Amino acid sequence: MNGHIVLLPGDGIGPEVTTAACAVLHAVEARFGHTFHTAPHLIGGAALRATQVPLPDETLQAATAADAVFLGAVGDPAFDQAPPGKRPESALLVIRKALGLYANLRPARVWSGLEASGPLKPSVLAGTDLMVVRELTGGLYYGEPRGLAADGQSAHNTLRYSVDEITRIARVAFDLARRRRGRLVSVDKANVLEVSQLWRRTVQQLATEYPEVVLTHEYVDSAAMKLALAPSTIDVLLTENLFGDILSDEAGAVCGSLGLLPSASLGAKVGLFEPVHGSAPTIAGRDIANPIGAMASMAMLLEHSFGLASEAAAITQAIDDTLSAGLRTADIADPGTTPAATSQFTAAVTAALSRA
Repeated sequence: MNGHIVLLPGDGIGPEVTTAACAVLHAVEARFGHTFHTAPHLIGGAALRATQVPLPDETLQAATAADAVFLGAVGDPAFDQAPPGKRPESALLVIRKALGLYANLRPARVWSGLEASGPLKPSVLAGTDLMVVRELTGGLYYGEPRGLAADGQSAHNTLRYSVDEITRIARVAFDLARRRRGRLVSVDKANVLEVSQLWRRTVQQLATEYPEVVLTHEYVDSAAMKLALAPSTIDVLLTENLFGDILSDEAGAVCGSLGLLPSASLGAKVGLFEPVHGSAPTIAGRDIANPIGAMASMAMLLEHSFGLASEAAAITQAIDDTLSAGLRTADIADPGTTPAATSQFTAAVTAALSRA
């Protein structure tokens, strides 16, 4: 395998976790005989500081020409008061739209030895292994018209979905459920929103093509409660953009830490892969960030962009082995124990990957 990966380290802890993800990528190269060419580019606050725009044309052109894109994190509090188009996060909306990334996959699972790390009882959390499928290019984040009133006393956003958009993302979820445990929960708010009524009707109609998948519908508040009270009962969770943004973060909290969660954003050709934890500026540069989400995102990149399922599984196993050996970063360390630094944890994972 000879592949081209664009790296977008971004802001905060982004460069640190990107370094960790690249370390496991290099270990995969050595073990399996592949060659991956990586090229870093600017995005977010780092791009604003250097070029005055959150997504330079050079970055977007490189991303569209790559086989895959790996993103560290975007977000810088120095730009919190900037207008929307000048905020680091606006780069995410632009690159997702430009690459046609309509399907966001966010797996959440319990890693070995971390059954007691989250807020739930281990007996409740045991066996949790779910996938959130989030629609990524529609809904309130993209709907027009939108804006603040001239007097600053009101604002408006537009929630809009078409049958084609709903069918497209629902098919991704049904296909995943068919390959997993055959259960799909579609999330909406059909009791009060017309868009959700269209969502529910469209998903229900598509279900006739997947008789082997058990489809149920949940209101978003009920789904949030089920995530907290019985996460192991969920297989695949299908949501629109805003609901998915919230529920996928809740899934991370349930499983112990946002630092554990990877994600894949897929579309027509080039996929974008990133940990979901954000830039975490308060811990940036301190070598204490959890790199598991970034490493697992690199595993998803290998599987979805290059078809390297065995290599992805090897990364997952190396992370599992490292956790089983007792290493923990600060966010998941037991009270009274000495946490491992980001670099220390990364070295242990790459060593485990190389030994195997």
